[in-house]
Amino acid sequence: MKSECGSGDFGLALQYLSYSAVEAECEMLQKAMKGIGTNETLLYTILGGRSNKDMELLKKTYYKMYTEDLVSQVRSEVGGDLRTVMLACLQAAEEPFDDGFHTAEKAKEDAREIYKKGQGRWGTDEKNLIKVIVLSPPKHLKNISSYYADEYGYSLQKAAEKELGGDVKKAVLFILGIKLKPWKTIAALIKEACAGFGTDELLLTCTIIRYQKYLAAVEVAHVEEYGKSLVKRVKDETRGNYEKLLLALLRAGGVEN
Repeated sequence: MKSECGSGDFGLALQYLSYSAVEAECEMLQKAMKGIGTNETLLYTILGGRSNKDMELLKKTYYKMYTEDLVSQVRSEVGGDLRTVMLACLQAAEEPFDDGFHTAEKAKEDAREIYKKGQGRWGTDEKNLIKVIVLSPPKHLKNISSYYADEYGYSLQKAAEKELGGDVKKAVLFILGIKLKPWKTIAALIKEACAGFGTDELLLTCTIIRYQKYLAAVEVAHVEEYGKSLVKRVKDETRGNYEKLLLALLRAGGVEN
């Protein structure tokens, strides 16, 4: 693919498609960390919200492909609170949901703890807050968010928006979103790739390829949120063979023209 089609947007997309799904994600991570600067958005959208099994497979495959430890690579590429989030994700330690442990009372307790340690002072105890968000199973996190909203008047997402900033805020919001409202979150990621001046073709390519088997559900969320189909979004933002390839991927994912 690289020899025949180059390494532009079209050629790069074909290169990713020539790999297995997990190998393609490893290639995407390599690109995110290679050269000057790090693509933080690509990092946290690939590492955030994965199952423990998927994360272990990703780390093993990454080492097999590059003989480098993914945890060490990420640790060297990002710093501060974003590093804390990414390393928590890489632990592959999300708790399995347990009715006997993840009770309504436990959800209330975690909601109170997040409020107590987060409200107005997230700068003092991010590690514990991030631990709750990253390591809680989705069902428990949904219960925490529900109790948080009932008790304090706004959702966990809103709390993160108010109290965090920069890439760490984006990463935490993505993880919350992918656990609580995955299709809406992926739809928002596609829109983000197309927002502002110029399209982030790399993010658009990686998102559509990574979530191809869920695109029919993402399409419903995208239309509901933005009043616009994924096909229209791609046609508005891309051209040539690259556009044709993305449209073919949408069709293969169950999105009608």
